[in-house]
Amino acid sequence: MCYIITPAQQAAIFNLETCYQSIAMIQTPDFKLWREDKVLIAVISGSWSRFSAMDFATEFKAIAEPLIGQPWAHIVYMDDWHLGVPEIEPIVQDLVVWCIKHDLRYAAQVYCPNMVKRYQMDRMVIEKTDNFERRIFAEQQAAFAWLASLGFYTQHTNFTHQAG
Repeated sequence: MCYIITPAQQAAIFNLETCYQSIAMIQTPDFKLWREDKVLIAVISGSWSRFSAMDFATEFKAIAEPLIGQPWAHIVYMDDWHLGVPEIEPIVQDLVVWCIKHDLRYAAQVYCPNMVKRYQMDRMVIEKTDNFERRIFAEQQAAFAWLASLGFYTQHTNFTHQAG
């Protein structure tokens, strides 16, 4: 069977493909995850879709797996993260529950003060429980120093080691 497509239909198809490619470029996440001793380090950027959050959660759990059964910490650099769609929130909330259940004790989030970013993070990540505490830092050195003061040391005190 052969279909004849008019020039108007071709233009419409091209516009849809171009629109889809633009959306895909805007929502392409970027994250780097690695572990140094008992600290899981992340650098995140871009605008996140539900799929971005799912990929992040899967990789995060895989890298955290060797830490289960002992207290551990997490530090994340977020200056280049441009928020996410509302559908990421339950995925991140589930990841937070998983982390705390598996002995995450401290989380340091590093980003320049941003009320909108803070609002979305507060919706997804609890601030404190009996066994967990999250803090926000404007400077990465202060975040690494806080974790070190709690006994969670890293080989590096910045995010450029593997993030570059």
